[in-house]
Amino acid sequence: MKRKIGLWATMAVVGVSSLLIGCDRTVSKTEETSVRSDGSTKSKETTVKENSDGTVTKTEETKKTSPNP
Repeated sequence: MKRKIGLWATMAVVGVSSLLIGCDRTVSKTEETSVRSDGSTKSKETTVKENSDGTVTKTEETKKTSPNP
């Protein structure tokens, strides 16, 4: 019986702490891809996330690829 109570108490603490800590939330995500006349491509990905502390983080990633000769 004591073991079950200890298990339930542990589960409750873990559940409540996960609610308090929170997770990052993706607010928006966009991806743009363009192909040029020479066959090369350019991709730009922008992600906006809201952190658990309320701050907002914007990440931009650009990739360029060239066609094989």
